[in-house]
Amino acid sequence: MAINVTPSGSAVIQVKPGIGDVIWHLPFIHAIAAASPEGRVAFLAPPTSRAGELLAAEPCVAETVYFEHGGSELRRGVNLVRLVALLKRNAYRRIWILDRTVRPALAARLARIPERIGLGLGPQRLFISNPGIDRKYFHDQPIEWLTALMAAMQVPLPTLEPNLRVPADTLLEIDARFPAEPRPWIVLGIAASHPDKDWPEDDWAEFVAKLRRQTTGTIFIIGGPSVQSRAQRLIARTANVALNACDLRLIESAALLRHADLFIGTNSGPLNIAAAVGTDAFGLFGNTPVLTYSRFIHGVVPDGGRAPDGMNRISPAALLEAVAPYLNRRKLQP
Repeated sequence: MAINVTPSGSAVIQVKPGIGDVIWHLPFIHAIAAASPEGRVAFLAPPTSRAGELLAAEPCVAETVYFEHGGSELRRGVNLVRLVALLKRNAYRRIWILDRTVRPALAARLARIPERIGLGLGPQRLFISNPGIDRKYFHDQPIEWLTALMAAMQVPLPTLEPNLRVPADTLLEIDARFPAEPRPWIVLGIAASHPDKDWPEDDWAEFVAKLRRQTTGTIFIIGGPSVQSRAQRLIARTANVALNACDLRLIESAALLRHADLFIGTNSGPLNIAAAVGTDAFGLFGNTPVLTYSRFIHGVVPDGGRAPDGMNRISPAALLEAVAPYLNRRKLQP
C-alpha cells in the first residue's frame, strides 16, 4: 500500500511496528531526506506503524509504503519475497536500512538496488554497500546506532527532536471541536501497547480525582477506539471530570496533543507524539528505560528504579507530585 505516491530515488526502511517507532525515527528521516539529491524520501514501514497518516504533512516524505515484516518463519519468507518485488517495482536507487536486521538488506540486494546503506552490525554487513558502523555500538540503543550511521555517512543530524508536522486543517478542526473548553488542556493516555506497560485502572481513577482538585482546566482522554470502553469506565468512576476523545483519528489526536498544554500517560504512542509536537509529556516508566531523545519527555519511575512490577509501584500521589509544577503552565501556541 502506498500513500502520496510520488516517485523517489531514495528510500528509508524501518521494520519496527509501533507508532512511537515512527516518531523517534523522524529526525533521521529528516536528515536523510535533506542529504538526498531529491530532498525527500520514500518511507517504508509496517502498516501497524500508521506512518501514512502520521507523516501526511511531512514535505520530506514523498510516499509512505507499507510492507509486512514479522510472523512465523514461513510468513517471514513470504514477506521477504514480497518485499523484493516491491523494491524492484519502485526501482529505488538508494535505500537506508534503519535497523540491524538482515532481511531488508537482503531484499535490497536481491532487488539490485545499487546503494544499500545500513548499520552492518552482524550478518547484515554482507548485503550493504557501505562499510557500516563500528561493532563497538552493537549493544547500544538503536538511536545511538543511527546517530553513528549519520556520522559515518557524513549526514548532518541537527537534532534528535522529531518536530512532527500536523496538517493545518486538522489543527483548525480541533479548534472548532473544542472552542470553549477551559485551559490548561491536559491530555491523558491511559493505555499501552503491552500489558506490562499499563497502569492499573484503580490508580488512574485515584489520579484523575486528585488531578481535578488541582486544576480547573480541561482533562481529555485519548487512545483510539480500542480504549473507548476503558475511558468511559474511568470517566464514570470520576464523576465525569474528563472528556472522552478516543473517537479522534490518529492525526486528530496529534492535533489535540499539539494544542494541549500537558500530556500524562504510559510509555506509548501518544507519549511520543506529544513530545514530537512540542508538548511536555510525563510518561510512566515502571519497567522500561526512560526515553531520552526529546527534551519534552519527563520520566516518572518507581522508588528504587524500574523493575518487573514497577508500574504497580508508581503511586497516584507520586505521579501528581511529579506533574504538579506543570499543571498551571500554558503552552505558547504558534
